Amino acid sequence: MKAVTLLGNFKRWYRRAGELGAEYYNAPYRSAIARARRDEDDLFMLMVFSETMGIPNPASWYTLELQPLLMERFHDWHQRMGMPHSPLDNFRCC
Repeated sequence: MKAVTLLGNFKRWYRRAGELGAEYYNAPYRSAIARARRDEDDLFMLMVFSETMGIPNPASWYTLELQPLLMERFHDWHQRMGMPHSPLDNFRCC
């Protein structure tokens, strides 16, 4: 019975040591990964809202249904892109 408990403790310790090692290894890259994810999200938002801003989008049929889902994040996005006010005529978020 004691060997089973000891083995369980060792497995937990080993798993925790692996998690800490992964955190230590990934720490310098966290900001680069977050920046790349944000850039990818910005491009995706541009694809979704490009047709409403007058930019032709060949995938507008597929992205049109995503607009209501992304509307909450639209304000942060257009400010990050350097647009102080909403570029959409029929939607004022500022």
